[in-house]
Formats: sequence, structure tokens, C-alpha cells
Amino acid sequence: MPFVFARDQHVILDGTDVIAGPEATQMGLREAQRRAARLGHLTLVTQDAAGFEAALARIYQSQDDSPETQDSLTFELEDTGSGGQGPARQRDLLEDSGDAPVVQLVNQLLRRAVTAGASDLHIEPYEGGLRARLRVDGFLKTVMDRSDVPVKRVVSRLKVMAGLDIAETRLPQDGRIPLSLGGRQIDTRVSSLPGNYGERIVLRILDRSAGLMELSDLGLSKDQVTLLHRLAALPNGVILATGPTGAGKTTTLYSLLKLANRDERNIVTVEDPIEYDLPGISQSQINADIGMTFANGLRATLRQDPDVILVGEIRDGETSSVAAQAALTGHLVFSSLHANGSVGAVVRLRDLGLDDFLIAATLRGVIAQRLLRRLCADCRKPHAPSPAEAAHFTRHGLNVPDTIYAAEGCTACGNSGYAGRVGIFEMIEVGESLRAAIDAGASEAEMRRLALTGRETLIGQGLMEVAAGRTSIAENLRVVGDVA
Repeated sequence: MPFVFARDQHVILDGTDVIAGPEATQMGLREAQRRAARLGHLTLVTQDAAGFEAALARIYQSQDDSPETQDSLTFELEDTGSGGQGPARQRDLLEDSGDAPVVQLVNQLLRRAVTAGASDLHIEPYEGGLRARLRVDGFLKTVMDRSDVPVKRVVSRLKVMAGLDIAETRLPQDGRIPLSLGGRQIDTRVSSLPGNYGERIVLRILDRSAGLMELSDLGLSKDQVTLLHRLAALPNGVILATGPTGAGKTTTLYSLLKLANRDERNIVTVEDPIEYDLPGISQSQINADIGMTFANGLRATLRQDPDVILVGEIRDGETSSVAAQAALTGHLVFSSLHANGSVGAVVRLRDLGLDDFLIAATLRGVIAQRLLRRLCADCRKPHAPSPAEAAHFTRHGLNVPDTIYAAEGCTACGNSGYAGRVGIFEMIEVGESLRAAIDAGASEAEMRRLALTGRETLIGQGLMEVAAGRTSIAENLRVVGDVA
């Protein structure tokens, strides 16, 4: 039966099984019986709401999603679409199977991105046509490269879905597309950028149904979990999560918020975007177009009698100054910052214009993190460390393991040698000696010597993952590098 009918009537016909959801209608059941009359005996399978949504996604999302089907699309038809600006409405990616080829192609690319667990989808016009790539586990993988695709119509379709102005092709634009895939709520941030051969579109994909990870699943050691609990219980100060885009900073901050969330505390967040709904916490969305910036949002939260404040990101001197003032006046402030390491956060705050005495007075802890690709358990290849590989361990004061593993590649991991990712964390708690060094304007190297030992650094944590067989030396050096 058509997807929209099955979804709305809560009835799915799967061979000789009729799967009925909790809101199944008589019309849907009669239609299923009519369509399957030639099959003989039918079996009625009842499901709760979650089970029905899962069945809906399983049965319908596989259709028309193969690369062969995608490559067989032809583009003689004009794209639907008068376009123009307008609010984005939620679309289900399992709909529109009978639409124009451009619409089908866009839906298939979005479906592949969601089902592959991609964090980003890149739509890239170039001289030879149009290329689409997915970022999975931090690596970009080409899923389409065709010369016959009407580039402008594909880009226009995505801009229409995101509520962007399709007549404006000279300026960058940002929007969002709310989607669902068989009941899973998907949110995408859309960014367009003009280029030589047309507008390039990048979509950041957020699966809201994935939920937050527990601390035990993040890859933290027992000592690190203990430190996080201690930081979350502080009455005031600034706690920062640092790392590049896509390193999982927001997940760590949300985990900290969950630790700090108690009935006697008022917790307010200022985010861009709001990635997960947190029960019992007031969350606000940034909107720079109307002046709702991080700095202005943070100032407004201070009038809401907060105990704990989450600022999505410290991007400029104004936001860092207001965050420091909030910490000085008795608030606990969580935020993220783009810096290369935990001690590097102090240098970055200096770069943003904060005085050393203010950093020393307010900064309580910094968490630097990276994500390493996890070795595929089916094909990882054991070997004894070479002298060069052993030197990495000895340089950082770690025991050289007897066996380490390298990526091999098999069908289970798509011949990449890796499946999934594991987090590594470098954490510092600002104690008296480090606070004095910051106040005195110490260099990054001096602060590192005071705050970190070999195994506590990002490279040390990564080497411990290598020794445990969860990742490879090559992956560790690619992400972190061998910096003492």
C-alpha cells in the first residue's frame, strides 16, 4: 500500500502479514484485506506505537534507495517548484515516491544520509556535474557523482525545503529542514555558499531520536567520571568543553547538565540549535537575524534567576566577558570553545580579550576531546609494535603493549577497517598552582607541565585506546598527532 495511506491508517501490508498499529482504522484493514485477497490466509500482527513506527521504517525505507535506482533516474521532467521563501514544514522522507525525478533524487540522498548515520551531507556542483558526499565517522564518502543532474534544480529543491530565498544566489544563506523518517525525528541545518559552478549546500544532520549517551558510553575513565561529577556540583565558575567541530562537545555538555540538574537548581540554556529536549530545563534558541545572539541571550538569562547556565558556544569577546561576569556573580556556566586542547582554552580566552586575573578567578575546569574511529572487530589485524610505534608509547611514559591492531577492511565495515567511533578526553581541574600560573601570564607550555602528565593528554589517552585494541596508531596520529 502507499506509504502515506499506511502511515495515516496505521495499517501495513507485509506479504501475508497485516501489521496494525494502536490507531488502525477499519478502512485501512479493509483495504489491506482487499489488496491481499489473492494471497489467501492473512495473519494480523498488532504493534504498539513504537513497534509500528519501526515496522513502517523497515518496510518502506528500503524501496528505491539503492545506488542503482538512484543512478537510473532521468531528468527530462521539469522540477516541481515555484519556490520562494517560506517556513519549512516537516516532511517525511518516505513520501513523494511519485514526484519529479529531482524530488526523488533529493529524498533518496537525504534517506541515505540518515540511514548511514552521517553527520553531514555535502551537495557540491563542479565543472563535471554534481557530487554528493556523506561524512560518516568523520570521513567523507562519495555517494553520487553525475554529469546529467540539473544542478540548479537540485539546489533550488533543497533551498525550498529549507525556506531559503531561491532568487538570491550571490549571498550565503542558512536555514533548517525538519524531517522525519518513519517516525524518527530528524533536524537538519542547511548552509548555502555561492561558488564558481553554482551554490554548494551542506546539511548538518541531527537525529533527535538517538537520545543522549550515558557517561559510561562516552569512553570516560573512572577518574574522569569522578572529576565530571565534582565539576557539575560546583556552585559557580566556568567549565569549558573544547575541540573541533563534530568532536562531541555538545554531548559532553549535555551530560554535565544532566549531572547538575536537581530540583533545587534553576537551569537555563542558550543554544544554536537546541539539539535535544532536556526535561526540567529551560532552553532558548539563538536567532542572530533579530539580535538574539549568544551574548544578548546570556544577558537575558541572568535576569531569570538561574543557578546553572549553558551557553552553546563562546565565539567572541563579548560573550566571554558576559560569561565571566556571570561566574563572578555566583553562577555555574557551561560552554564550548574552539581550542586545540584543555590548556589551549586559556590561550584562546586571552585571544578573545579576557584578562588573566579574570580567567584565573572564573575558570574551574576544561574538557578537551576528540573522536577516534573504532577498529572493526571482524577484520582488525594484530601485530607486534614496530620500533617507531613503540617510541610513541615510551615518549609519553606508557608501557609498550605486546600486541596492537591495524585496520584491514572487510564487507562488514565497507572495507574501511573501522566501524563507529570512541571518544578520548583530556581534562584539567584548575587548582591553586594552575590558577597562580594563569594569573601570572604563564605560557601554554608552562601550564601544560603543571596541569597534565603523559597519560592524561589527548595523545596519551589515544595510545591507551590503541593498547586496548580499540583503535590504531595511524588513526590516533591522524586525529591528535604526537604532541607532548
